[in-house]
Amino acid sequence: MINLPKQSAGGYKAHDIKYQGPYMSSRNGKQPGLAFLLKRAQHSFRTRVDDRLRPLKLTAPQFAVLAAVHADAGISNAALARLAFVTPQSMQGILAGLERARLLTRSPDPRHGRILRSTLTEKGRKLFQEARLRVDEVERLIYDSVGAENVALFGDMLARCADGLAPR
Repeated sequence: MINLPKQSAGGYKAHDIKYQGPYMSSRNGKQPGLAFLLKRAQHSFRTRVDDRLRPLKLTAPQFAVLAAVHADAGISNAALARLAFVTPQSMQGILAGLERARLLTRSPDPRHGRILRSTLTEKGRKLFQEARLRVDEVERLIYDSVGAENVALFGDMLARCADGLAPR
């Protein structure tokens, strides 16, 4: 259960909310659990990204695909699914939509005919550049929130959390 105080004009802050329940409280029950705060930050980031990409008619997973193909032309569908945090089946739908919009092309790998390699079209490169600027604006909010002096440490801590939680 979350006990919310009366909302101020600036909205709720993490320290304003009293958390109860095994997955939302820290071990001492006096502060939010780290997993809950991590998910809350991820959700806030995703919401902001979606809001900024909507005028471009892009979703966050579509942007992730454009970014990955921009960085690694020819990347496989399976690798794209892993990078965009979606299933291979969902990736097929995303890629088909991007291909219909003429943002990327897919062609068979010369060595493995069943593997399709994706590359951005000129239209896809232009849209990616505009979308990248919009996502950068949202990411800047994170930098501002943690402070320039803490960005490297914060990034290291997040990477350590991801590594510690990865299946072994």
